[in-house]
Amino acid sequence: MAKIKPGKGAPYAGIKGVGGYRPTRVVPNDVILETIDSSDEWIRSRSGIATRHWASPEETVTAMSVEAGGKAIADAGLTSADIDAVIVATVSHFKQTPAVATEIADRIGAVKPAAFDVSAGCAGFGYALTLAKGMVVEGSATNVLVIGVERLSDLTDLEDRATAFLFGDGAGAVVVGPSDEPRIGPTVWGSEGDKSHTITQTVPWTDYRDGTVERFPAITQEGQAVFRWAVFEMAKVAQQALDAAGISADDLDVFIPHQANMRIIDSMVKTLKLPEHVTVARDVETTGNTSAASIPLAMERLLATGQAKSGDTALVIGFGAGLVYAATVVTLP
Repeated sequence: MAKIKPGKGAPYAGIKGVGGYRPTRVVPNDVILETIDSSDEWIRSRSGIATRHWASPEETVTAMSVEAGGKAIADAGLTSADIDAVIVATVSHFKQTPAVATEIADRIGAVKPAAFDVSAGCAGFGYALTLAKGMVVEGSATNVLVIGVERLSDLTDLEDRATAFLFGDGAGAVVVGPSDEPRIGPTVWGSEGDKSHTITQTVPWTDYRDGTVERFPAITQEGQAVFRWAVFEMAKVAQQALDAAGISADDLDVFIPHQANMRIIDSMVKTLKLPEHVTVARDVETTGNTSAASIPLAMERLLATGQAKSGDTALVIGFGAGLVYAATVVTLP
């Protein structure tokens, strides 16, 4: 029996650059209140959200990804010719095929890279990051562009009091490449499909196509059930990621959870007993919940504003529809 040669990859992988794009239109809570019976105070107290960004017709999933991806490539000190693979995490690309990653790869000028999409909801970035790390270490790619992008305004029911205020649009990207030391830790990930009904699309696309329903499909969720799961179960996953990386909360510089809800973020900080010196991403206040884009967007803002710096140790965790989750410890670029 012939022996198959192993891949010749890097000893480790790390994040080399980060970029983000937020649509130009800023939408305050007052706009949301035009279609639901609520108040600015209620929205802020329930979610911590004051504003969010909604994309214009020109700010497509592809266009936002190209902007964020280009910034990440430049931040890494690379050119598009250096990109061997493009992974796009999204749930709001409305063409079943081809993968939007192929169009994005072409638009950024990458030369025949591997390109594919990942559908893992709000954990999509963590899933894609883990795949990129594996590709670099295995040797099937040297530099991988990972993009989390959403146009959730297209999937928002503006008359649903429970969700109308939650979602925003945007794209965040990182470049994953070779490293001489571990800069992306082991991933703790998984799913709990028995809870898939708690965050879901209202109806399948076929129901809308066939005229079974008149309203365009939207995202819906059971808020209390999701909140309890996120607060109690995801803190455990976050701790497992710290343990897998061989560090404690005291060793952290930054905490970047999925930007779903300020109350969830604050509860996780308390449960994890994070020291006061740890910078906590709270991008949700002005960006809303951007699903797969939320972690890289929050990472980009922390670095751009100086709240975090290159070399900081950060815990990142995404969680959402599925229910799925992914957590790891990374060194910021």
